[in-house]
Amino acid sequence: MTGQLAFVESPVQLLNVLEWAHTRAPGTGIGTAPGTGAPATDTGVDTGTGTGTGTGFGTGEPAADTAPGTGAPATGAPAAGKPAPGAPAPVTAPGTTPAPLTVVVLSPTDPMSRGQLRRMAQLARDEGLTVHWQEARDGRGALLRTLRRLAGPLRSAERVIIGDPFSRYVQLLLTLFGPRHLTVVDDGTATMEFAAQLGRGERLVRWHRKGSLGPRELVLAPVTTLARRRLAPARGRTVEIFTSLPVEAPAGVGVTANAYAWTRSRFGPPLLTGGADLVGTSLVETGVVDAGHYARVVGELARTHGATRYFAHRRESAGKLHRIAVETGLQVVRPELPLELIARRGPVGRTIVSFPSTVVHTLPLALAGTGVKVAVCEIAPEWLRATASPRAQGFLSGVTGTAAHEVDRLTARPVHPTDRLEFG
Repeated sequence: MTGQLAFVESPVQLLNVLEWAHTRAPGTGIGTAPGTGAPATDTGVDTGTGTGTGTGFGTGEPAADTAPGTGAPATGAPAAGKPAPGAPAPVTAPGTTPAPLTVVVLSPTDPMSRGQLRRMAQLARDEGLTVHWQEARDGRGALLRTLRRLAGPLRSAERVIIGDPFSRYVQLLLTLFGPRHLTVVDDGTATMEFAAQLGRGERLVRWHRKGSLGPRELVLAPVTTLARRRLAPARGRTVEIFTSLPVEAPAGVGVTANAYAWTRSRFGPPLLTGGADLVGTSLVETGVVDAGHYARVVGELARTHGATRYFAHRRESAGKLHRIAVETGLQVVRPELPLELIARRGPVGRTIVSFPSTVVHTLPLALAGTGVKVAVCEIAPEWLRATASPRAQGFLSGVTGTAAHEVDRLTARPVHPTDRLEFG
């Protein structure tokens, strides 16, 4: 088997694949883009060719949208983060050429994710990676077409990199092959839950899902069970988690620290503006937080911290964002790239306020040395919907409690929907 194959379904997953590649082979292409360091212009067609070794995928699917603005390379880039104790040895030995890395984008259906993924795909090509765009959810027959196209590359891959071990699509792919080396990169705070469930030997269930199995879960239960075995270390198979989050490694699993070294070397440092920026969350859309409480808290945070911009999560609904803009006066921004890159590229507020999410762990790393302060607003139990998973409050509290020491913690204490919120 030769080569390395990465499956990504979100922009953040692709960003972290780039970070992983940078830690494996710093100075050999990743993090030292050709030319001025600015992202290349999107050609409008995703050919999947890149500069890596061909994989037999053929021509990709047509892409659209405009390319992102340019970002100047940083001077005096920080060194890559050191692997955590017990992490697997680098794949590439000193003085040798890294194994070819091909990224397969299993394209989602929502427009915001697709747009960000196209832009991230162009950045990956600028770094010398081969990127193949696969319309994996494009109507009837898409699944079979995808499986046929991926069968050969899967069989020949020495290492497989995935971003979402909870994805049914990825779990199905994992049942069809047995890679010698498997790496899981971050796709949000779910990495913490994945590591915990793997360590406890539990079935893989997203933290915001309720406990009982529905009809769809029952049908897919055999796939999930087999995929979970493939995600665990075994004789002849190593498993690595590449993460910026505080995870407790299950027995036999290596953990490598993601310090966002590629991001810091490629973008910034940013121009700092006065006031603050707020970071949105999809907790309303996932049925965890009440929409009314959320809108009131956003308004109070904006007044308290002098915020002017609200960076929307890519899954936030248009109706909710319209309400926030009208009721708070905030400028709602739909980022064209993951927030770590947007913030590093700048301009950005001197304070960034977020609800419990991955960015309270990633932004302090991406913005290290810039003077930007990150604050996290805790989720009060009163904000949770009655239909929220029983695990929701504990999980969100854990995200806040494990945030970096330099992150300020804000406590909101709502008394009544008509009362003003107080932050401690």
